[in-house]
Amino acid sequence: MNRQILFAGVMVLGVALLAGISSVVFWQSGAFASEVVALEVMPLDPDVLRWGYLAAALATMAGSIAAAYAVATIGAAAVGALAEKPELFGRMVILVGLAEGIAIYGLIISVLILNRLG
Repeated sequence: MNRQILFAGVMVLGVALLAGISSVVFWQSGAFASEVVALEVMPLDPDVLRWGYLAAALATMAGSIAAAYAVATIGAAAVGALAEKPELFGRMVILVGLAEGIAIYGLIISVLILNRLG
């Protein structure tokens, strides 16, 4: 059972890292920069755009990593608690869902940053 939890944690962490790396790759390729600059009435400084994209990528990456760690930790504790008291299943699902919400908060922050850029 512990190997399955470890595997799930590693998979979630891997997905978080891939999401962060892909965000940075898109930022470096400038795929979004030309569209944002074209839509602005007054073009922003390219350095501001770069730092904004970097901040959005880091917010997503940090939120995803924190959610992966929280789900792995709470999931392991939840499995242990469920082995002793199966009637706690509903509460444990809620706790794991709250831990997963950390990733959503990071994603919301990155969307807010990207909307602020233009």
